[in-house]
Amino acid sequence: MHPETSRNGDVLLTAIAPAIWGSTYLVTTGLLPQGYPLTVAMLRALPAGLILLLLVRRLPTGGWWWRSFVLGALNFSIFWALLFVSAYRLPGGVAATVGAIQPLIVLLLARLVIGTPVKAAAVAAALAGILGVALMVLSPDAALDPIGIAAGLGGAAAMAAGTVFSRHWQPPVSALTVTAWQLTAGGLLLLPVALIFEPALPVPTLHHLIGFVHLGVFGAAVSYMLWFRGLGRLGPGSVAPLALLSPVTAVILGLSIAGEHLSMVQALGIALVLGSVLAAQWVQRPRPVKAPLATG
Repeated sequence: MHPETSRNGDVLLTAIAPAIWGSTYLVTTGLLPQGYPLTVAMLRALPAGLILLLLVRRLPTGGWWWRSFVLGALNFSIFWALLFVSAYRLPGGVAATVGAIQPLIVLLLARLVIGTPVKAAAVAAALAGILGVALMVLSPDAALDPIGIAAGLGGAAAMAAGTVFSRHWQPPVSALTVTAWQLTAGGLLLLPVALIFEPALPVPTLHHLIGFVHLGVFGAAVSYMLWFRGLGRLGPGSVAPLALLSPVTAVILGLSIAGEHLSMVQALGIALVLGSVLAAQWVQRPRPVKAPLATG
């Protein structure tokens, strides 16, 4: 298979992950009990991680024990906890716009940690993505809460760090195994926090169970396996901008369910986000190495 064709296939597979994440808001608000964000995050991660561990039948060894917990904290425990704080204290549009800064943070961290050069075109694409998300979801009367803003920025920074270090510390195991390690570690870290700070869940209804299965199977196990697979094959600079597809999916699903029409401003925002994602892939694509000219 031609390298460019293979890379495009990897991009499309990885893009499925944020598309799935875009359904999280609707599932959380429509199917799950409200007021248990930490417990929901723990139940999204831990059961899925344990089931994947049973499938792969492989535990971390040596330094991968502490690395798995660091990555699990960054990608799941810290990120999801701060994401919920941001979502509770900010209007959805503001929270999504703040979170859209993640690809820009990834570019800077990748330069510091991996040594990846920061390209001006990649920064421009990241800024265009932030503007696109703002046009999609921001309303003129959106309120700004300092704690919510700080939580949103912290969550974006945590996932950005998890994205970069997942590539920097890439272990010699499959993406499924990496996903199992990180989900289990992240869920275990969330378990005592949820037990201490939140009351016990009510007896789950059928709707609750459907919501938890969706979040655990698709929103965690399947999506993050594709995400980590893409990180290993494409690198942070190509994968991080794909996360902007999550608010695009959320907006489209929300409008479809509400039966509303897409406004011109929202359409412009979606076009800008998609353009920024395509531009980021073009900027980050590998350049062919020119053969040296023959001499003599």
